[in-house]
Amino acid sequence: MLKKYAIALAGFVLVVAILGAVKAAQIKEMTSVTHVPPPTAVTTFEARSVAWQPTINAIGTLAPVEGVTLAPDADGTIVKIAVENGAHVKAGDLVIELDTTVEEAQLSAAEARAALAKLQRDRAVELASKNTISAAELDTATAQLNQATADVAAIKATIDKKHVRAPFDGRIGIRLVNLGQFVARGRAVVPLQKMDPIYVNFSVPQGQLAALRIGQPVVVRVDSMPIPFNGSVTAINSEVDSATRNIAVQATLANPEEQLRPGMFVQVEVELPLGPPQVVVPATAVAYAPYGNSVFVVETMKNPDGSTYTGARQQIVRVGAARGDLVAIEAGLRAGEQVVTAGVFKLRNGAHVEVNNSVQPTANPAPKPANT
Repeated sequence: MLKKYAIALAGFVLVVAILGAVKAAQIKEMTSVTHVPPPTAVTTFEARSVAWQPTINAIGTLAPVEGVTLAPDADGTIVKIAVENGAHVKAGDLVIELDTTVEEAQLSAAEARAALAKLQRDRAVELASKNTISAAELDTATAQLNQATADVAAIKATIDKKHVRAPFDGRIGIRLVNLGQFVARGRAVVPLQKMDPIYVNFSVPQGQLAALRIGQPVVVRVDSMPIPFNGSVTAINSEVDSATRNIAVQATLANPEEQLRPGMFVQVEVELPLGPPQVVVPATAVAYAPYGNSVFVVETMKNPDGSTYTGARQQIVRVGAARGDLVAIEAGLRAGEQVVTAGVFKLRNGAHVEVNNSVQPTANPAPKPANT
């Protein structure tokens, strides 16, 4: 009986040993075969060198070359509104007239006193020439004439203060008062703006101050207007804002059709002197990451067994300015190298790729997307 158990156990051990040997041979055969994943389909773009016009971009606000809110220099009731809202006026044109009936009556009385004082002075001069009156009496007559003349001038000045006139050529805004309304001295009555030419005020970081010059071309864009407006830098502030470390800049634009209005929010581009060419690629080619931005360069690579294949090499780059669908690469890439533009996030360094450029992402420096 014991002999039978020993034979059965020996047979079982033999079967297990045979199965183990067979399985070990299979595992060894599987591990000896190198697994190569299928290549990833990608699109590519040849990095090219272009000479972009360098610019300083900023946000600006339009301001009038001359602008004021008109106000009377005396109290009174409005008796005449000489211009309509939005009208164009010349320097010296009457805009608002206040009641001057009292002053005009005072003026008539003062002019009568001045006329009498003049007659008395002339008579005194004649009598003084004949030594009929003393020099003191002549001086008194002369002083009375001067005082009467000054009274007339003072009343005329008061009347003039009640006539609000345009100090310069410009366009009237929407009036803030109505006919018959009593207004106090200094009360705002109507805005007046000169809009051709017009200023654009903006600020740039102090680090860009060295690139700014008086007379540099400026392009201004408004979201509501498709056509840009051209101008030039006319003033650079003499100090830097200590809170923001920005410096204020002012440019002047021609505005003959008065399309631009003071207070508008605009985008400003200051054109700088042309710099060296830059290497540009589509924005989709850049893999942005906290540890560094990179692109994948397509090139011929080698397998461990020495065979070659088309692969993607990850290259860390320094990204510069962007224009439309393109971005400038300041360092890490040369013109003429093929970079992956679609499928970047599926790749790893040394991955097999298959180039298919039948459909590519857009690479336009000035794209015009269609509205949906």
